[in-house]
Amino acid sequence: MKRYAQWFLSVLFSLVALFPVTLSAQQATEAEAPFPITPGLESAVEFWKKIFTEYSLSQLIFFDPVDMSRIYEVMEVGEANRPQSYIDGERVRIAATYGVDLDRIQAQRGIKERMLAGLKRSGRYMHHIEKVFREKNLPLELGYLPLIESSFEIGARSYAGATGMWQFMRVTGKEYGLRIDRSIDERRDPFESTRAAAALLNQNYQTLGSWPLALTAYNYGAGGIARAVADRQSDDLVELIRDYNHPYWGFAPKNFYAEFLAAVDVAKNINQYFPGTELDAPLMVQEIELKKGVSLALLAKNTRLTHSELLGWNPALSAQTRSIPVGYRVKVPLDSRTDPIIQVAQTWVQEPPARVQEPPDVLRHRVKRGETLMQIARRYGASVAKIMQINGMRKSHPLQVGSTLLIPKA
Repeated sequence: MKRYAQWFLSVLFSLVALFPVTLSAQQATEAEAPFPITPGLESAVEFWKKIFTEYSLSQLIFFDPVDMSRIYEVMEVGEANRPQSYIDGERVRIAATYGVDLDRIQAQRGIKERMLAGLKRSGRYMHHIEKVFREKNLPLELGYLPLIESSFEIGARSYAGATGMWQFMRVTGKEYGLRIDRSIDERRDPFESTRAAAALLNQNYQTLGSWPLALTAYNYGAGGIARAVADRQSDDLVELIRDYNHPYWGFAPKNFYAEFLAAVDVAKNINQYFPGTELDAPLMVQEIELKKGVSLALLAKNTRLTHSELLGWNPALSAQTRSIPVGYRVKVPLDSRTDPIIQVAQTWVQEPPARVQEPPDVLRHRVKRGETLMQIARRYGASVAKIMQINGMRKSHPLQVGSTLLIPKA
């Protein structure tokens, strides 16, 4: 495993090194404007602003994914999920009506309500997020990334297993220092996961040399973006969107940067888009790093919190947690009258996912020693691309013996 990791990193950095002059020039430009609206992305950014602020959860928007300024129809369908068969049928009808190819018709549900809820919740965490990002010398606008990842829901979990406000997969979370086991999952902790996200974003930027690429890599993986850059001999994101072809290079990664730009604009101009909105009050906590392991019962006694209050302020801990390891940072409120993090989280309304994408019927496969992804795909008659997509995997991720893969039914 270590040899594989060393080999992969050497290949990754050799690919990036192909473009030292271009990337250096782009870095100089981004010192003044780290998040430019790259020419060619204007219509995509405007489209996502409308999705975030004008269209509701009850509306399906059918549009052209190549020219996103072209919206064919907006349908009222209610907030309940519609089956994929229904959406595909409407796509066929609309394609025939407008005389265009079926692949030029895409569906997207509006998320105005979800965006507004996320903006309100952001008030609880932005104080801490900005502090962490300042310490890392990172642009503060990156703190709005959870708007498109999770709407700032610390308990968010995708059907592929990405968890928490920053939507870390298990492997990636551990890679960036998060404790993840049966009793502790720091992906659910807004403070610890923010530190990990800052480290990941910083690494992406140092590797790829531009924020458009680094942010896209948050969705697609730094290795995947480096390969795309090498394949097209270009670090221009719009060129990669237009010209790069790969089974995993689909609508989501191509639009990730445009979604981010739209979310930042909405957040910075909240009174323009959502007049009169009040953000939640900042969540003020004290963090106490443990110098030795301690039982949860003793920790509750020492912090003068009840068992449930201690768990409420430390969402990384599960109800089965009995002992806390050395090095864990315990969160305690600066104001005892403040509601615990989890108590507030449990009052949040669970909302539909941002995109119109129904989780497919799946089987579960436990990975055995020596198995490859190709062998598993052949066994179930599924494609490697779909298995990787549903499990949130990147091409660089090796299979882990004993882990469980979701397999879409053929």
